[in-house]
Amino acid sequence: MSREALIDIRVEAAECRACPLWEPATQTVFGEGDPAAPVMFVGEQPGNEEDLVGRPFVGPAGRLFEKALSEIGIERSRVYITNAVKHFKFAPRGKRRLHQKPSTSEIQACHPWLANEIRIVRPSLIVAMGATATRSVFGKALPIGTNRGRLVRNDGEPCKLITVHPSALLRVPEKERREIAYANFLQDLRLALPFVERAQAA
Repeated sequence: MSREALIDIRVEAAECRACPLWEPATQTVFGEGDPAAPVMFVGEQPGNEEDLVGRPFVGPAGRLFEKALSEIGIERSRVYITNAVKHFKFAPRGKRRLHQKPSTSEIQACHPWLANEIRIVRPSLIVAMGATATRSVFGKALPIGTNRGRLVRNDGEPCKLITVHPSALLRVPEKERREIAYANFLQDLRLALPFVERAQAA
């Protein structure tokens, strides 16, 4: 039932015109993964490769994210992966398309799709990766540095966790600092592992 419900809203989202981002984008990039996943990972928006392919987290940041999942023992197919905003926001620069951060109004316009994904998948844990995902998941802006790496529990809601977006790791210039940032990212993601293990044991 969950799989069919996700397919239905994926079809609806493909026709979404709630904000202007749909027009220059190639396509809507909806979430994917286990329709009954214990953990949902939420990123910012599709990037250039995601926009062209039509799948979330398949570009450079996505490959780093998948590597991190593998290192901590989580299979991508066992979780659900999506974005707060379903269209690629960019500024054209010649043949290149440069990423632009979604506005608050664009995040709000797209939030019903994320809310539907959460309602259907019913994850035990939602991992918000980056500032845009955090704003969408929590309904307000929260500083990543002081809130990352701890489980937030509210009765009647999925547990929530804030961490950085993997694209932030790619922008760290020095190798040593990048390795430390990646290790911290892995430490955050390891908090999701017990949720996956409990679901597998059930």
